[in-house]
Amino acid sequence: MATMAGNKSYTIVEYFGGDCGYRCGYCKNDEGNFSHGMWSHTMTVQDYQDLIDRGWRRSGKYVYKPKLDKTCCPQYTIRCHALKFQPSKSHKKVLKKISKFISKGELPKGQDDGESVFISVQFACVLSDTFLCIGFQNMHEKDSSQQPTLLDCMCLRVQCSAKTPNSFGMGADPGRPQCRKAKDLRKERRLQKEQIRQHADGDSSIVSPMPPTAAQTKQPKPLEDFINESLPDNSSHCLEVRLVPVNFEDPQFTASYQRSVALYARYQMAIHGDDPSECSESEFRRFLCDSPLEAEHSPDGPEVGYGSFHQQYWLDGRIVAVGVIDILPTCVSSVYFYYHPDFASLSLGSYSALREIAFTRQLQKQSPKLSYYYLGFYIHSCPKMRYKGQYRPSDLLCPETYAWVQIEQCLLQLENSRYARFNQDPDAGDPRVLKDVGRALVLYRRAVMPYAAYSRKRKGSSDETEVQQYADLVGQDSAERILLYRA
Repeated sequence: MATMAGNKSYTIVEYFGGDCGYRCGYCKNDEGNFSHGMWSHTMTVQDYQDLIDRGWRRSGKYVYKPKLDKTCCPQYTIRCHALKFQPSKSHKKVLKKISKFISKGELPKGQDDGESVFISVQFACVLSDTFLCIGFQNMHEKDSSQQPTLLDCMCLRVQCSAKTPNSFGMGADPGRPQCRKAKDLRKERRLQKEQIRQHADGDSSIVSPMPPTAAQTKQPKPLEDFINESLPDNSSHCLEVRLVPVNFEDPQFTASYQRSVALYARYQMAIHGDDPSECSESEFRRFLCDSPLEAEHSPDGPEVGYGSFHQQYWLDGRIVAVGVIDILPTCVSSVYFYYHPDFASLSLGSYSALREIAFTRQLQKQSPKLSYYYLGFYIHSCPKMRYKGQYRPSDLLCPETYAWVQIEQCLLQLENSRYARFNQDPDAGDPRVLKDVGRALVLYRRAVMPYAAYSRKRKGSSDETEVQQYADLVGQDSAERILLYRA
């Protein structure tokens, strides 16, 4: 259901509130998870960009916003600065693992050291413009290689240091100097000889500066170089990544659709233990193909345009993994990732995130505003979800002012409290705070009108509290663009 007025596209939503608690997929609390929800019949990419920048996120066509001050496991929107990203040691290990597999055909032994993370997502059933029910089902958020987080490593070191010396040995002699590279020692000796020679010549005013260390002069290798190393020409396997729009009129999408469905079902049953009925074609289509986003192209946007896409990983002519993403005006937003269980040991979750960061950087060359990679939600109270904080530099969204704050500044607050206001400016507020609910747009009997006019038509409508809550959650600007459906 889309409407056009003067060739202008509108977003159309139905708001469902969020007063009832339901089961949390993280801590398993039966009624501890709370969120607001909307069913989106159609949505522009700019409206969705503005909504995720206020803490919303989509599952299929259902768009939801966790109530962070009430829910048991607060979910904070996280974004990575793709242009400044440098792969960590664990990321480089993943890339080398993929490279070894492609070049030599050797799969690592054992299962993926990653996790399968469950997230409770609300979804709605809408029939004849009447809201019948909101169901709750455990969905599975994007998998990762579950490398130990920085906090995990710090805890491990603390535990080790608390052991008695007899448990681990006495360790290095604290009286001995630290080991240094022979190359650095040679440079230092050459410098000392040069200084001695200058003093012997009577020129004490010349002091040679310390030469920069190798670490100072060596530029870090960009992410793209590591990825390209993962794809050697002369190799045992051939890996190709294809970007396909989620569109049943697109020949590439339709040609690979049934294989994608089969791969999804196999992944859900093997990795998450789903019953076959839970990963049917209809569920796959609802969850990963039905998107409210309208495909758009802009002169200053990326060549592929904006909207929802499947990034398919083809190994030797067959699909082995799929990353579902949304391309928006300022970011690539990760939606979901699934893969063939036979390749679980390759840490494909982490690999796909690295590929998506590199893809964001590629799009930024065509569209300068598009420079962020959104990883969904960061959940500090769930240790398995902290891996998202390893893609740095990254920011978390302040739930009260909607300002982005560096994750390093947020972690200490989250250690002390599950819910936190990250913005430290006590005077800061929501820049898009609701000022006049009467200006919020509604769709009533196929006509677009401000809520104030609708209230007059309905002779003092009784839904003002609900509309006020909705408009406050989406913000004044979005409320004046998005059409709120009124029966």
